[in-house]
Amino acid sequence: MEGQGTTPGPCCGTGSLEDAVEAKKVLEELVKAAARPETNRLYRTVCTWWKEIEELIITGATTGKVEANNTAIKNIKRTARGYRNAVNYKSVILLRSAVRTAA
Repeated sequence: MEGQGTTPGPCCGTGSLEDAVEAKKVLEELVKAAARPETNRLYRTVCTWWKEIEELIITGATTGKVEANNTAIKNIKRTARGYRNAVNYKSVILLRSAVRTAA
């Protein structure tokens, strides 16, 4: 697709939703030609998530911030195994997330 004169966007390597729809059609043809369970499963997954993929292309919104917060909480959990008081544990999570937000 890149060699066809389109300018790739920030995500998914496409310039527009129309390019993505065209790429999906090409993928469908390749999946049919391959006739393999793995490729069929891949195409079903793309079709299942197509609405979300369209939203990603249109808005560019991702769950990156949420994933980063989840990772930070997991790291706190690793270092805070000694907390016996749930309130103190929750306070540490909130304080560390506040520090990350302020930075």
